[in-house]
Amino acid sequence: MKLVIVESPTKARTIRRFLPNEYKVEASMGHVRDLPASAAEIPTHLRKATWARLGVHIENDFEPLYITSPNKRSVVSKLQSALKEAEELYIATDEDREGESIGWHLIEVLNPSVPVRRMVFHEITKNAIERALQETRDIDQNLVEAQETRRVLDRLVGYTISPLLWKKIAPKLSAGRVQSVAVRLLVLREQDRLRFVTAEYFDLLAQLSKNEGSFEATMTHYRGIRLATGRDFDAETGTLGKGLVAGNDLLLLNEAEAREIATEARQGTWVVDRVEERLVTRTPSPPFTTSTLQQEASRKLGLSAKQTMRIAQSLYEQGYITYIRTDSTNLSSEAIDASRDAIKRRYGEEYLNPQPRRFKQKARNVQEAHEAIRPAGTLMQTREHLGLKGQDGALYDLIWKRTVATQMADARLKFISAFIKATVGDKEASFRATGRTTLFPGFFRAYVEGSDDPEAALDSREQPLPPLTEGDRLDCGSVEARGHETKPPARYTEASLVKQLERDGIGRPSTYASILDTITQRGYARKKGNMLIPTFTAFATNNLLEQQFAQLVDTEFTANMETALDDIANGELQPTPYLKTFYSGDEGIESRVEDGLEDINAREISTIRANKWGPYLVRVGRYGPYVAGDVSGELRTASLPEDLAPADITREMLEQLLEEENRGDKQLGHLPGTDQVMLLKQGPYGPYVQLGEDEDQEKPKRVSLPKTMQTAEVTSEVAAALLSLPRNLGKHPETGDELLAHIGRYGPYVRHKSTFASIPKGENVLEISFDRALTLIRQKEEKNKPLRELGPHPETGHEITIYQGRYGPYVKHQKTNASLAKTQHPDTITLKEAIELLTTREKTKKGSRGKTRQASRKDTSKTRAAKKSKKATSSNRPKATPEQLAAFLDKVEPQVAEVIQRLEGMGRSKQDAMSVGVSLGLEESEVKKLHKKGMFQLRMAYGRSLSRREGT
Repeated sequence: MKLVIVESPTKARTIRRFLPNEYKVEASMGHVRDLPASAAEIPTHLRKATWARLGVHIENDFEPLYITSPNKRSVVSKLQSALKEAEELYIATDEDREGESIGWHLIEVLNPSVPVRRMVFHEITKNAIERALQETRDIDQNLVEAQETRRVLDRLVGYTISPLLWKKIAPKLSAGRVQSVAVRLLVLREQDRLRFVTAEYFDLLAQLSKNEGSFEATMTHYRGIRLATGRDFDAETGTLGKGLVAGNDLLLLNEAEAREIATEARQGTWVVDRVEERLVTRTPSPPFTTSTLQQEASRKLGLSAKQTMRIAQSLYEQGYITYIRTDSTNLSSEAIDASRDAIKRRYGEEYLNPQPRRFKQKARNVQEAHEAIRPAGTLMQTREHLGLKGQDGALYDLIWKRTVATQMADARLKFISAFIKATVGDKEASFRATGRTTLFPGFFRAYVEGSDDPEAALDSREQPLPPLTEGDRLDCGSVEARGHETKPPARYTEASLVKQLERDGIGRPSTYASILDTITQRGYARKKGNMLIPTFTAFATNNLLEQQFAQLVDTEFTANMETALDDIANGELQPTPYLKTFYSGDEGIESRVEDGLEDINAREISTIRANKWGPYLVRVGRYGPYVAGDVSGELRTASLPEDLAPADITREMLEQLLEEENRGDKQLGHLPGTDQVMLLKQGPYGPYVQLGEDEDQEKPKRVSLPKTMQTAEVTSEVAAALLSLPRNLGKHPETGDELLAHIGRYGPYVRHKSTFASIPKGENVLEISFDRALTLIRQKEEKNKPLRELGPHPETGHEITIYQGRYGPYVKHQKTNASLAKTQHPDTITLKEAIELLTTREKTKKGSRGKTRQASRKDTSKTRAAKKSKKATSSNRPKATPEQLAAFLDKVEPQVAEVIQRLEGMGRSKQDAMSVGVSLGLEESEVKKLHKKGMFQLRMAYGRSLSRREGT
């Protein structure tokens, strides 16, 4: 028997179809070894070694500490058993650096005594697999070292710099070699938007016609002077750009002037001054690389980079497309021939480019696989022939069209510009009309970039003008004055950020999806539509990295790191000297972190200022961002809502937040029929209404304001309605149970028994009707229906069902859920297979519970011991005399004056008090005790806190 090892069960199943019977295929389920992810994974004999937690022995030439991943031990055991019966071992992991690394780790762990062969292929087809069996090679140690160096670099950056971020900004933040550069790009773009000043200008739009043909024309000049357009303005001042003077160089119209000229022009004589024609040839885009596939899938299909890579990986492993991690635009001769045959069959000979078309590389540092992403094989089958549906079918169709389009004829277009003069007496206005006509669609028939439907895109882009010649008289239907505002630079989308990273030579095809996922998961950016909006945490983190690690977030430096990794992969650079320079050199990250611990001012690093905010500033505290500024002569703070984009915040918004949060409680009268007062209050998560005073009851009723409701809109009637929630809308026609409307943690919703349905944005929880609520409930119940019912469990009699979950299909029995394996399908899984999945899942749950209880008992004993130790230490600590404490306070008073002032002005916001107090030395317990108290207690608490640290 000959053993073949691949990464996934799907890939194993596909390859198995093309191998002789003596070959057995097993899956490693990805990497089987890695650096330790936590202290618990460090081998017992190394746990006291200071370097082991880092996972890299720096003093031993940066030797990595590899451990077999705990969740892969059973996989390794299975592979070892299979290897005992094998006479040869074939490593068939992916052909890039990571695939080579997985293969090397497998050999290191399995330690085979039989011959080992490395087989590589970029598509899973019969011909490719047979060729790979004949052309095996050894593991490429240079590729392994390049991947290992990348992994060590990422660990050094993450584990060395991240603790500095925790100490200076906030916990749970992370730094990354490529991730931090991506965050910086987002922040720089948002800073451009913050500095941007909107400018207003006007032009004129005329509706003209000749015979039966009508068209639009835009005014370009008046009395020979060009009208100002958006590109003439300075982005940071909103005034005309350097060297431009209104009146001499160009005409800047206001609304009144534009309307006056429009009135004159309607009465004028309209004549075609000249007509210019321009013939343009368009050539198709290259076939997909990893990054261009992610960009187009985002634009056309609305898929995130992560979703695109997941679907593409599945298509590759099923043998439908070639390898997906590539930055090559090369197509094999077989692929070109297959594409040209498909064009002749589908579109006709005239749509075939006369010669096979090949593309040159444009991206920096191109490497990875040696062919673009395309349909696998030589038949170039469509998604209909393969039976692909849903997102799989849509992404495959995108790849098919892009590949076929590369061999289609050029598109030929004609652009016409008509220059028109409108004359009234001695006043003359110049207008321009443009038209576009497709003379021959060529590759547009198959693929129009950014569009799902090529035919519809062709129709929408057609803008023909009626036949016009010099001297033609035209009829004017109307002339309108149009106002315009200059637009700030667009925020990055996933597609445009990937494009920028690739253009700068940062990262690699295999890393883009994980980078984008990380920056959103870590709270550096949030998605709004398709935009990536950096958070204030991203601003603070970027401030620190730019100040202390300027090289690390410099795009050129990061691109040069990628070049160094390429050189290692090519055997032209040794890893150890490079790592020593990066980590331990004069400007290495080790010394920069040490300097940063001493030099970085945490308060200043976490401060964000903008001219448009006036005297107000934003800081990032332990509990999130807040605004600080003067209110009635006192320094006040207010928490910022999470959904505010930095560049969208105005001075007026900050003023309003400060006033509202520091206004105190607003009484809205009494709840009708009671003597309980209704209060409008401000909490850390936004405004809410409360019934009764805090002192009068242990847990007063509170209801959050809907996000769409402003505090100014909350009248006594609205407050009473909110406090009367939940609303009983009536009884369900089928069950007789109540339909309720209410506001919960995640916003307004309607409920029927155990079914909850969110109320869509724009609909009011106080006004939603019974019929609308019933519709929402039925839609949610339909969505919650099982895909299949497999039958009763033999032991309990309860039904076993299959549902579609967020992460894929799963089987459910009572309170136990178990995901289907990748090889199992909801339509074909049997009751027996479902019971096996549930049994395995139940065993896992029981094991986890046992470990948790055991760990809890250990933690409890540790806590008791720690408390005893702390108590003994506290009782032996020398007490400060009143004189010592007074002297100490006088010494530190200048440093803490602003802190004390801010804490005094915090009113009832415990969250803000905690944020400021903890970040500037107060212990959490002290803040909780002293919340709402005054100057004397604050001074004493701060003195006690610092005196403990000084040992007095």
